[in-house]
Amino acid sequence: MTRTAIRSTAAFSTAALALAGLVACSSAPSASGDAAASGQVTITVGDRPSSSDPANRATYDKKVADFQTANPDIKLNPVETLWDPTTFQAQAAGGQLPDVLNVPFTEPQGMIARKQVADLTKTLKDDGLLAELNPNVLKIGQDQAGNVYAVPTAAYSVGLIYNRDLFTKAGLDPDKPPTTWDEVRADAKQIAQKTGQAGYAQMTTSNTGGWMFTTQTYAFGGSVENEDGSKASFDDAPSKAALQALHDMKWVDKSMGQAVLYDIDGISKAFAAGKIGMYMSAPDAYRTLVQTNGLKASAFGIGPMPQQGGDHGTLSGGSVQIVSPSTTDAERVAAVKWIKFAYLNKYVNQDAAVTSAKNGVAAKLPVGVPGLPVVAADQWTTYQSWIKPYVNVPLDNFAPYTKVAADQKIIPEPPVKAQEVYAALDPVVQTVLGNEKADIPALLTKATATVNAKLGR
Repeated sequence: MTRTAIRSTAAFSTAALALAGLVACSSAPSASGDAAASGQVTITVGDRPSSSDPANRATYDKKVADFQTANPDIKLNPVETLWDPTTFQAQAAGGQLPDVLNVPFTEPQGMIARKQVADLTKTLKDDGLLAELNPNVLKIGQDQAGNVYAVPTAAYSVGLIYNRDLFTKAGLDPDKPPTTWDEVRADAKQIAQKTGQAGYAQMTTSNTGGWMFTTQTYAFGGSVENEDGSKASFDDAPSKAALQALHDMKWVDKSMGQAVLYDIDGISKAFAAGKIGMYMSAPDAYRTLVQTNGLKASAFGIGPMPQQGGDHGTLSGGSVQIVSPSTTDAERVAAVKWIKFAYLNKYVNQDAAVTSAKNGVAAKLPVGVPGLPVVAADQWTTYQSWIKPYVNVPLDNFAPYTKVAADQKIIPEPPVKAQEVYAALDPVVQTVLGNEKADIPALLTKATATVNAKLGR
């Protein structure tokens, strides 16, 4: 995803579940009597761009038309309904949701528990799509028994972006980025000493401080909320160790430079200007860094999320498609066909893959940027072979990430009020990087009380 899309995905947070006991969401009957009698199935599909976004609306409408041409027995009723955490529960209770809707990674587990989504296991098996999906990512939409209630259609996992040129100047191997936080610290110190630039930097403002602190906490073996999102869980050893690592890089090693107030735009510009050796982000930062901010493509590098004290995993985000539990078997078949066509077609259909790649090249966009695949390894390899003639990014520079990322454990964002939690954690990171004598345990204890008050509302 693009830089903007990453933040959009990260911005999805669950609203207060005041209506958590609501019955499963429903939708209006999808097919008229005449249509049902003729064998035609009608389903309502969400996420149609509004008329104020004519270009994307036209693209969406063309996709709908193409789908109906290919599937004359299915009629789509597109609506502009989008995921909104402030209105979802009321819409679910009132039967106002479409049959198919795009929601963020943070939501499926709660929806499964509240019986607000259809079990798609059999439908996906019968279609053959289940075998084509990445089992690691699919867990986002599965219950404990392995039944599938949501179909992942876009995913990212955070890794370590690094400047290959600065690595070379510092005497480091640009093909071997650090894989532990001890190694990050050592490499950052060497970069700072040898090049005079910040060896490592971290986002700290506009909720990105909390976002990246969460990512780092995961990599140290910790968590930010408990499983049901009812309580903060970061006032413990992993979070303290993560902050201590930042403190020591900043104040002991002096490897983080002077600037500490970064958001995505600011850190991207500084990195592209050669002022930062490493920072955390997802692979699609390539587009922003190279196309928008002028970084040499050859200088871009990305590795997997460094771990500390074990293989704990990395923060992930993305989108899944859910289907209303009130749909019939025939409507679920139609829904899966639409999901496959609209969101996954280029990964499973060679013509669609080639067309998408050609269009990207024509639009002078990066084609072939690796990421967290939503399809299984074999299918991903097949997809890569289809688009290989059109790839215009240096794939070798992504190799350290791609060799590990597909198998690295992925951990979703905090399940409840993620953005409010991130906002409460921004000042913690800012204080650690802005005050050498910051009391890390006291900062975490205070932030825990703040977050618990928000979660308890």
